[in-house]
Amino acid sequence: MLTSWRRFADRHPRLVESAFLLLLFVVTAAQGVGSGHDRWPGAVAASTAACCALLWRRRHPRPVVLVAAFCTGVAAASSTEVSALLLIPVIVALYELAVRSPERLARAYWLAAFALIVPPTLPPGPDDQPWAQTAVLTAFWTVLPVVQGSAVRARRAYLEAVRTRAEHAERTREEEARRRVAEERLRIARELHDVVAHHMALANAQAGTAAHLLRSRPGQAERILAELGTTTSSALRELQATVGLLRASDEAEAPLEPTPGLARLPELAAAFSSAGLDVGIDVDGEQRPLPPGVDLTAFRIVQEALTNVTKHTAAGTARVRLTYSGDRLTLTVSDDGGALPRPPAPGGGFGLIGMRERARTAGGSLRAGHRPGGGFAVTAELPLRT
Repeated sequence: MLTSWRRFADRHPRLVESAFLLLLFVVTAAQGVGSGHDRWPGAVAASTAACCALLWRRRHPRPVVLVAAFCTGVAAASSTEVSALLLIPVIVALYELAVRSPERLARAYWLAAFALIVPPTLPPGPDDQPWAQTAVLTAFWTVLPVVQGSAVRARRAYLEAVRTRAEHAERTREEEARRRVAEERLRIARELHDVVAHHMALANAQAGTAAHLLRSRPGQAERILAELGTTTSSALRELQATVGLLRASDEAEAPLEPTPGLARLPELAAAFSSAGLDVGIDVDGEQRPLPPGVDLTAFRIVQEALTNVTKHTAAGTARVRLTYSGDRLTLTVSDDGGALPRPPAPGGGFGLIGMRERARTAGGSLRAGHRPGGGFAVTAELPLRT
């Protein structure tokens, strides 16, 4: 029943408003007529004006409160009596004001309404309503809509704040999801770059070395070509494992090989040796196991640095130094002083950028630059614990 009434009110708001004001007029006018006083026409006219003023209570709640209070005061003075029914227009106007205005303003207009209603009934005659009774009755019935309206306004503000917080939380979740997707894409892009750049550069160097030695040293060229097949097979395996990360979770397969780490440095050095780059590995301090993420980061940084040596220099040797001290691992990849200047990679290149991003992601830092005695060095500091 209540739901049906609400639907009707939503579909016919003007009809409901007209019926409501007509009911107020009937009640207040009947109060003036029923007083039996010879000035009841003035009370009825004032009550009619108070009810008509309520038509603008939503758009202009402040003036409507004053007009309704003044008309009610005139009606009370004409009928020589203040009753709850006569105060209905003021009650409605004060409630609308309290709902739409701050509580302090509502209290101020309540005081103004009280001052407009009570004084016109003074001084009391022998048959008039006592002043104290009029004041108490007026104060009681007019303070109720202010209290109720302020409570409704506070409740609406609370619900709006809850809704705003919920929307903000939803937006934050969406932004966090987008950020995680972007980070995952960047991580996969780094993996693809490192895998493809390393193996393609290594394969190119091995092919070039084999072509150079094909006539003078066919046996060594044949061995390098065999290693070239191993290089391309390894590239395909790592590429397949990396691209597999893009699959849905229910379609993902187990990795084809363990995640690379510093344990594979000898294998990496041997692969570069077949391409004509002699790679030496030095370890200072007590070697310790690394967290998987740091281990992969260290390996990829060494791999990318050696790949850059092969791509951009004519260096014949490179050194990889691992220094374990305290809670940090410092790794340095440097080429010999005979290296040629490094030209910028086509399109700007992402090798150094990717290495720095990897180091920062693992909680470390990376710096790179030319060595004073010639050559180039990449130094990364990574935490041993995460």
